[in-house]
Amino acid sequence: MLTVNLESFGYNVVEAEDGLDGLSKARINKFDLIITDINMPNMNGYELIKCLRVEKKHQYIPILATSIESCATAKKQGKEAGVTGWIVKPFDPAKLEVTVKRVL
Repeated sequence: MLTVNLESFGYNVVEAEDGLDGLSKARINKFDLIITDINMPNMNGYELIKCLRVEKKHQYIPILATSIESCATAKKQGKEAGVTGWIVKPFDPAKLEVTVKRVL
């Protein structure tokens, strides 16, 4: 649903199968924004964000995390990893668009 909505807003989207695939794609492409799910196989979103943030190329790129979790503990863990913002699933497409525009 993220891809469908982001493309309908006019953004180019590159999808990854899991955290490891996302890290690999981030290393070989240039992105203006990274959106990651927190719950993924092989490397979760927190681990992905931490790996991205230590790389100079990704230190200042906005990273949004998506999850069904919205508790303070999950958000704190995301903030400690280096997340820029949080999108709770299921999301409202209008709010998604506003959030993406705000961080870009």
